[in-house]
Amino acid sequence: MTIASKHKGDRSSVGSNAGISQFDSSTSEDAPEPVEYAAPAVAEEEEKAVARSKLFFFFVLVLAVSGTAAATYLLTESGESNDFQAGFAGLGSEVSTVAGQKVDQMFSALDSYSLFISSEARANQNSSWPFVNIPDFSLKSEKITALVGLESPQIFICPVLREKERELWPSFILESSPVYYQESIENEGSKNLTIEEMMSMTVPYAWYYGDYDGFSASAEKIERPGPVLPLLYAYPLGFPFLGKMARSLDMLGFVETANQFQTTSLTLRPSLSFAQIVATKEGAGAGLDQIEIGSQILQPIVEAGILVGVILLKFVWVEFFQNLHIDGLTETIAVLRSSCELGYGDFDQLASSRDLSYSIDTSGAVFLGMLDAHNPKYDDLVVSRVVVDVNIDEGKLPDGVCVPTVTLDLYPTEELEETFHTSKPKIYTVAVVAIFAFTSLVFLLYDHFVGKRQRKFMDRVVRQDQIVCNVFPTAIRNRLYGREKEGSQLDNLLDPLGGGDGTGGAPLADLFPETTVVFADISGFTAWASAREPAQVFVLLETIYGAFDRRAYRHSVFKVETVGDCYVAVAGLPEPDKDHVMAVCRFARDCVRIMQDTTMKLEVSLGPETSELDLRVGIHSGQVTAGVLRGERSRFQLFGDTMNTAARMESTSARNRIQVSQVTADLLSASGHSAWVAPRNKTILVKGKGQMQTYWLKTKSEEGLYPSESKSGMHNAADTLTESSFATSTREADDTADVSGIEAMSKAERLVEWNVEVLSPLLQQIIASRGGTVDTDDQSLSRHEATIGTGETVLEEFVPIIPLKRFDAGDLSKRQKASSIDIGEVAISQLRSYLANVASMYQDNAFHNFEHASHVTASVKKLLTRIVHVDHGNGLRTSTREVDLVDMAGHSYGITSDPLTQFSVVFSAIIHDMDHPGVPNAQLVKEKTRNAQIFKKSVAEQNSVELAWGMLMGDEYKALRACIYQTEDDLRRFRQLVVNTVMATDIVDKELQALRKSRWETAFADAPTNQDVALSSDDCKATIVIEHLIQASDVSHTMQHWHIYKSWNQKFFMECYAAYKAGRAESDPSETWYKGELGFFDFYVIPLAKKLGSCGVFGVSSHEYLNYAQNNRDEWAREGEKMVLEYLAKYKDMKKQK
Repeated sequence: MTIASKHKGDRSSVGSNAGISQFDSSTSEDAPEPVEYAAPAVAEEEEKAVARSKLFFFFVLVLAVSGTAAATYLLTESGESNDFQAGFAGLGSEVSTVAGQKVDQMFSALDSYSLFISSEARANQNSSWPFVNIPDFSLKSEKITALVGLESPQIFICPVLREKERELWPSFILESSPVYYQESIENEGSKNLTIEEMMSMTVPYAWYYGDYDGFSASAEKIERPGPVLPLLYAYPLGFPFLGKMARSLDMLGFVETANQFQTTSLTLRPSLSFAQIVATKEGAGAGLDQIEIGSQILQPIVEAGILVGVILLKFVWVEFFQNLHIDGLTETIAVLRSSCELGYGDFDQLASSRDLSYSIDTSGAVFLGMLDAHNPKYDDLVVSRVVVDVNIDEGKLPDGVCVPTVTLDLYPTEELEETFHTSKPKIYTVAVVAIFAFTSLVFLLYDHFVGKRQRKFMDRVVRQDQIVCNVFPTAIRNRLYGREKEGSQLDNLLDPLGGGDGTGGAPLADLFPETTVVFADISGFTAWASAREPAQVFVLLETIYGAFDRRAYRHSVFKVETVGDCYVAVAGLPEPDKDHVMAVCRFARDCVRIMQDTTMKLEVSLGPETSELDLRVGIHSGQVTAGVLRGERSRFQLFGDTMNTAARMESTSARNRIQVSQVTADLLSASGHSAWVAPRNKTILVKGKGQMQTYWLKTKSEEGLYPSESKSGMHNAADTLTESSFATSTREADDTADVSGIEAMSKAERLVEWNVEVLSPLLQQIIASRGGTVDTDDQSLSRHEATIGTGETVLEEFVPIIPLKRFDAGDLSKRQKASSIDIGEVAISQLRSYLANVASMYQDNAFHNFEHASHVTASVKKLLTRIVHVDHGNGLRTSTREVDLVDMAGHSYGITSDPLTQFSVVFSAIIHDMDHPGVPNAQLVKEKTRNAQIFKKSVAEQNSVELAWGMLMGDEYKALRACIYQTEDDLRRFRQLVVNTVMATDIVDKELQALRKSRWETAFADAPTNQDVALSSDDCKATIVIEHLIQASDVSHTMQHWHIYKSWNQKFFMECYAAYKAGRAESDPSETWYKGELGFFDFYVIPLAKKLGSCGVFGVSSHEYLNYAQNNRDEWAREGEKMVLEYLAKYKDMKKQK
């Protein structure tokens, strides 16, 4: 058989009769002679091209070495700088928080002390202000100093002594002083002075220091009108100063005290001032030990709205910073900034400054001066916090009086920064250069051997190419690409039944010789759909295919059908269209873009991994037989080899790519659009056709897109559409929703939005169930919030049975209106902010990350929805029916009776792995981490609850909390559900697992004994079902499609192997991973899936999960060992890339 006859035979198997007769009308003699092939020139050009490529490669290699080395050094150094900044940010935040809490504690302690003194004075019928006795003052003040957390503060009690009361004051002082001195000596120890000596140096009237000779001073009696503020009690008692005991000393003689007293008299609020704190030497009658810069807090004592006295607390800031007790505190500059001048004129040095600087570390604190002593280069790293703000209305104060607001600014030092810098940048840079050098040597050796083989290969290619040119002369090729213009084929299609009954007469079909068929399949759809609810699957398909339909209409493309997740369309019929190829190509290109935009947008509503769905497109052109296939469910269908080939083009295409056949590419070339395609770098094997050369249809995102073609020549108006029109087809509003905001989002941000969409309907249900009320000002609830979860570890809060809210038919009408509930922009904003902060607190692990938490949440949502397949009012559906709710409340053991229960479980899924370090609890305990020392067991789980709960209790989430709960019972139930649900995810703890197993066997026993009645109650069953629900969701990838399991199993392996490589695991997981997964399936996953079915709650989902689990187990048994090797190879590749 000749080449021509063989070729003709091939055409007869797939072509039409017209095509065969047309091909037969030309003989080999009519064809032009083949052009002589210039093989030597091609070979020479190829050699030159290879040489140029080598030189270019060497030049690029040098640039790559230089660039990579520089980038390695800069990135490593930048990483250390980032570590330094992040480390200081955390340290500074801890210091400022502790300092703020300490100051708040001082004010709170003084407030409590003032209330105590006032109440004690009222209880003593023999005393009234200012003539009050405070028994055991020294002992009580000693306890107050322990509360404020300072080692040696000074506490003074000063009553307000009015002018008319001054005559009685001396007798009161002389009478009360001996008892006061005696109690102080007994509590504080000997002062080397007798009570008689102290009494001799006690001034009985209100006085101030007068003239002094260096060792003693006169006591000048207060003669001025108005009240005075005599010192009545002092702790510690102290020693005589300038020959006088301090009792009865008028404290208004000190400017800062006078100003504070004036402020307090007007506002009845405490205040703070800066002062020089004077300490006297022990055993000396005069002389100064040291002067420290400190502050004085003035706390009013009020009775019946009248200021009757004050408490003065004096302390030094050095001691304040020394008692912060922050672990790991190193070389930090603390700057106290006052909104007022530090002094009021008594101390010239203070009066001109507003800043105090201290150097603090774990060993103590050092006063640096009354200035801002930080290094200006660390301005951007400042951690700032207001530590003193007494909230006094300045409008009530006279001119010239200033009540300071004190801000603590923390700055790092160069010494601290140096602790973060290492020699790693230089080491890594040298390593990179060495690797490149070694690679270059290997390449040179490889090139030597490849060059020899390349020359042999080139000789063979030249000979084969010459044969191809001889077999397909130019004239024959042109005839093969030719097309006949045909008239309309629509007449026969307008009357599908042909005037008969639909069963007789000629078939309603026709041959369309010039068409282009496109198959578009959603890559990854099957795996994605296995983890979704049916409604979500149809939302995706309807949204995407609806957009495709609208785009097909605009391009005059006829939609044929959808087969599963494959979209089939054709151009060139029913009406012939000479531009059918361009129409389909433009349509396919738009479909790829629509797919990317739509899935990105839908990820917000359909959950994680939606944006990872891609379109795989195949196009082929040729004749098709089209018509109505009569019978039951008649429809318009296409048949022929063109359909088969187009399907093969799709199945062998790639994600987000459009593969076109040689025929389609040739048609594009023939119409002047060759720039639209690029040849695929390898042939593909097509069933029934063998190896085929195919092409990629270029998309808008590819570079060098579609230069405009000339409008001259023989092209008519339809043919001369510019390439730019192909590249810039408009994005109509009804193709895809506005995705401008979504496109700017990161994946984590889209997942946050999806979680907002999941939790918002549940919040609506919660609010609706309580009548739509939201109260954000419940003070009693705030007190309960401050105490719940304190005093014990999270694990100690675990209870075997959680009392759930019972079904109330009265709530039904309320819950039916849930969709109309307006949560409010503030609450939604706080929910979004909270979830964003949760996402940011997930570490960058391969498995235990926010994406996995969202994957778990999707499974929880699916299972909660399936719990009540007819309960449309469970917060995850859109309508309610009373009969269904009443029935399902018992069927689900009450889980669906309370939307707060469902919210708690979904909330727990989102936060259950917060701050997970990527290693198991046992390793954390072994490493004796801080959390391990606190929690002992279930370390990661308890830490997640503590972090999530602590953040939720912040003032910035007040409106969100008000949506979740409004009563103490709801708060406690919410907390208990979160604790139990998150703790259930610790499946490694043998004690907890044994307890769960025992409760399950008892609760779901066929005939429970009397002592098991409590464990067989609905509350107990519901508690157990919730725990198993979160456990199943936590490993849901093992009970979903094989591709999902493979993906997450690989991520988990990468995480475990990285921990092993980092020295945080004792054994190599790759050695036990294969058998470990089999054991995990056999002893945990499959039994867990069976329990989902045996509890009778989850409906068809339990069978779905069990089937997937068993199939995945069998597939792993076959492929697991090979996959572990692939994991290892991929890990090594990733390390090399890094």
